[in-house]
Amino acid sequence: MSDEKPVLKLDARHTAIVVIDMQKGIVGRPGAPYPQLTVVANCARLLAAARAAGAQPVLVHVGGSPDGADRLHTATDQSWKSTGPLPPDWSELIPELDRQAADIVVLKRQWGAFYGTDLDLQLRRRRLATIVICGIATEFGVESTARDAYERGYELIFAEDAMTGVTAESHSNSVERIFPRLGRVRSTDAIVAAFS
Repeated sequence: MSDEKPVLKLDARHTAIVVIDMQKGIVGRPGAPYPQLTVVANCARLLAAARAAGAQPVLVHVGGSPDGADRLHTATDQSWKSTGPLPPDWSELIPELDRQAADIVVLKRQWGAFYGTDLDLQLRRRRLATIVICGIATEFGVESTARDAYERGYELIFAEDAMTGVTAESHSNSVERIFPRLGRVRSTDAIVAAFS
């Protein structure tokens, strides 16, 4: 039995590239196994290829009200460390994404990009059945969005080197154990080639 993956082909007319949380307040944090600069460059390459082919870019960022009242406040064993109020530009998309007028922009208030947003509506009205997903962090925003997309019947392609996790181990867990059961895991190069 061969471990070689079949060549990927994408129909751009029915494909969205969903970029998760590539925003000023998140991109500056350390990640693993890929450095943030690599992830930024690969996300930008994927967006450029998608736009050139006629696929739909979707730029997702997380944010909320200044007082945090619209964020989840549940009891957990491990909370997010907060060092005071977030900077005013924390939720702004990074300029490297080269946001265009035709891009769909989704503001979410938790890990997943579907719950409480119009992402599903925007995709379905455009007859977009395949999602190429990338961004930060692999095991949080990317995985949560992917699980919801799978349950809604979307075909998923994971750009493994265009995402990074909080740790290399948590990234690997998602990429090796979760994502292959939800869709197809490929490199940025393979996905860019699939748009040709």
